[in-house]
Order: sequence, then structure tokens, then C-alpha cells
Amino acid sequence: MDAPSSPVPRVSVCMAAYNGALHIEEQVRSILAELGSHDELVVVNDASTDATSDIVRAIGDPRIRLIEAATNAGYVRTFERALTQARGKYVFLSDQDDIWIPGRVELMVSALEHQRMVASNCRHIEGPLGRFHEIRLRAEDSPRRVRNIVGILVGYRLHWGCAMAFRRELLGQILPFPAHMTESHDQWIALVGNMNRSITYLEADTILHRLHGQNLTPAGMRGLTKILKARLAFIRNIAVAWRRARFAGVS
Repeated sequence: MDAPSSPVPRVSVCMAAYNGALHIEEQVRSILAELGSHDELVVVNDASTDATSDIVRAIGDPRIRLIEAATNAGYVRTFERALTQARGKYVFLSDQDDIWIPGRVELMVSALEHQRMVASNCRHIEGPLGRFHEIRLRAEDSPRRVRNIVGILVGYRLHWGCAMAFRRELLGQILPFPAHMTESHDQWIALVGNMNRSITYLEADTILHRLHGQNLTPAGMRGLTKILKARLAFIRNIAVAWRRARFAGVS
């Protein structure tokens, strides 16, 4: 299960896992139902202390590549490591505790025939909605690069990593993640897509996003210090994304 297989997959799904025993089997099975026989699900277990790895291994599907981290690195670096292992033409991100809605892979791959990145909306389940959960992407905003980047900075254009996918050629700009980045890898990836003028927003819900006490996105207001620190990190990310896009030939 741990070693890559041939031929090269069309779709790679990259999952960061940590103490996800409660929901990870349901999530993995919903993903596998969407994949072709030669696609792959890359699961990086971030030194979990529960039965996460045992549950994933017990599924026994050869499309799963389970990678064990020796020490806990946190979700941002774990997603980064998972992305470095992706071999497919189309790369999807996945949390460990959601449920994929049938048909999402083909819907998003179809969008990627015309753009290099796609982001959809989520249907939030099982928990109280915070202010972030009410923000939805609109298809009409897809070409509005500057407005989208400002929206990411200010916080009114939210991209859920679990509802995003991109073409493999963007990996060279997405990776490595900026060294200073400690949160919001999904907003970083969205910056890269917008900086490349190549992102499309799907208004459809393609995932059931489970809300619970362990969600990493805060449901309520953050303190002023944390808000300012996050905004400064986003500004630095904009500069990094711009430089990488220019190096890649994007004008």
C-alpha cells in the first residue's frame, strides 16, 4: 500500500491525517468511489496517536499510498508533504473527516480542461455555522483576479482546501509552501491560481464539510493580534506568489 504503482494516475488526492479515527474510513471510502482504477489517494499520517493508520490500512485498497511521519509537523507541512508525493495530472486536496458528493471528480476535472485551478463550494454539516461558513464562491467572480486577491487578504473570498483541485503544472509554483506560512495553505494555493489568471469557481457544493470541535478554521472572531499576524503573512504570500508567477512567465 505504501509504494506507488504504475501506470501514472490521472487523479491524485492528497490528504493530511491526524487522529482522524472517528471519520477517516467514511471519508476514504467516499473518495475511492470517485477514483479510477489507476488513480491514487496519498494519505500522510502526521504521527497520530490513535488508530488512524490501522483504519486506513485495513481498507486494503491498492490505490491508497499511506505515508507515516516520524514526528508531528502540523497540518500545513503535512499537506505540503502530501502534495510532493502527488503523481497525477489533476491534484485534489482532502481533509480526513468530510464526505465527497458523488460526481465531484468529473465535475471538477471538466472545469480543469479550461483553467488550471478550480474551487467549489461546500455543504456544511453536523455543527453550528460560523461566519466563515456563510461565505460562498460565485462563478461570476472567477476572472476578477485583483478583487479575488484582495478578498483573500481581507477575508471575504474564502477558499476551502477540501473543495479545490488544480492541474499538475501548478505544483511548481505552489511548492514549496512559503517558509513563514503556519496556516491557511488553502488560501495560499488560491493565491497562486489567481496570480496565474487561471482559476474558476463552481457554485455547486461538491463536498459535505463536517463541522466539529477539531476543525482548524475558527468558527468565531479571532483576537486582533492573530488577525494582524495572519494579514501580514498573506501580504508576504502575495509577494511570493507574484514572483513565482513572473518566473513562470505569467504577465
